[in-house]
Amino acid sequence: MSGPSATAGQGSRRRDAQASRDAILRAARIMFARHPYTDITLKAVAERAGVSAPLIVKYFGNKERLFAHILSFEEDTDALLDAPLEELGRHMVVQLLTSQAERATAPVLRIAFAPLHSSHGEHGDVLRANFRRQVVARLTERLTGPDAAVRAELALSMLLGLGIMYGIARGDAVRAADIDDLADRYSPALQDLLTGRR
Repeated sequence: MSGPSATAGQGSRRRDAQASRDAILRAARIMFARHPYTDITLKAVAERAGVSAPLIVKYFGNKERLFAHILSFEEDTDALLDAPLEELGRHMVVQLLTSQAERATAPVLRIAFAPLHSSHGEHGDVLRANFRRQVVARLTERLTGPDAAVRAELALSMLLGLGIMYGIARGDAVRAADIDDLADRYSPALQDLLTGRR
């Protein structure tokens, strides 16, 4: 079958597949934040995500590969830093908030759920190390001028704070505001850090 209806059907399947992947990752991140890694099963992740365990295997292979995916920030950072430096502050704000508004997730925010207790073994340490290497260090490399590392960490602190208010604390006023308006208000201070202006 070909033609517009076949194309529309393929587009719908791709959207459904992406929604299922997002639900699986969201469920795994929440469970990882709340339970020891050894206690988490694919069946439990599937139940929380509203999908079948075989679907998780289809998309991710096994539990180890699923958690390797959620412990990595590489793809998230590619999207977050995909703008020229002079436009990066606004891009980062819009990227973060749009992801939360449209997909109910902002993957870079999962650092806020990095488990601190030892029941996760080394996985919490891996998540934090990946965040430092894959997000903080990559942003630092993009910056010029003095104190780039401090400025990168401060800029990410600002961004994470906004993301927490929007997506975790669910601030009513922030969530009701237009994303472009929020970016207009928030990104100048973020951009000042990124470009080294005082």
